Amino acid sequence: MITIGQLAAYAGVTIKAIRHYHQRGLLEEPPRDASGYRRYSATHALALVKIKTLADAGVPLARIKELLAADPDRFAAAIAAIDRTLQERVAALLRTRERLAQLSVGERLFVSTEVADYLDRLRELGVSQRLVQMERDIWVLLQSVSPKEAVIWIDDKRDAIGDPEFRAIYRAYDAASTGPRTIRASTRWPIAPSGGSPTDTAGPRAARGRSRLRPSPS
Repeated sequence: MITIGQLAAYAGVTIKAIRHYHQRGLLEEPPRDASGYRRYSATHALALVKIKTLADAGVPLARIKELLAADPDRFAAAIAAIDRTLQERVAALLRTRERLAQLSVGERLFVSTEVADYLDRLRELGVSQRLVQMERDIWVLLQSVSPKEAVIWIDDKRDAIGDPEFRAIYRAYDAASTGPRTIRASTRWPIAPSGGSPTDTAGPRAARGRSRLRPSPS
């Protein structure tokens, strides 16, 4: 016969855990001896090891008592069900980790890969953060309002940024800008003499698609 402390050390659990298992009805409480202490037998030690093994395997405490009393077939079926539940929890945790990874990449959470690459290209060209931020906000809205058209517009915009003349105009506009500009319609590219800006996404179709998002002229 051993004390509760000796039992805890043998099974690798805490005394508090043993008392909790008593309260949950998982581990039978032995009677007290003449001195008022509980004395545990080998049967208690074996039962405690089984409880700890199941708990460490992820079996909910609410299911352990059932499993300890189950026949081999019921035990195997219950373990299989618990395993499926654990797999679902693991899958949910993995999805959460993927979401956290997306959050860590900042703007790529809110725009497509193509738009994010385009914005990175603007930074490489030395475009100011203010203008890059304005472009990003526009693309976030456009991809929400007109996702199909936005795919076409970003392809056009990425082609345009490869044109040295367009890049020069873009950088000149950036240097001359002192505050947010009204987004106006242009021809194919927003460098028209009518007053368009390089932050416009594309031609008249883009302008019409964004009319509801356009700030009022000052």
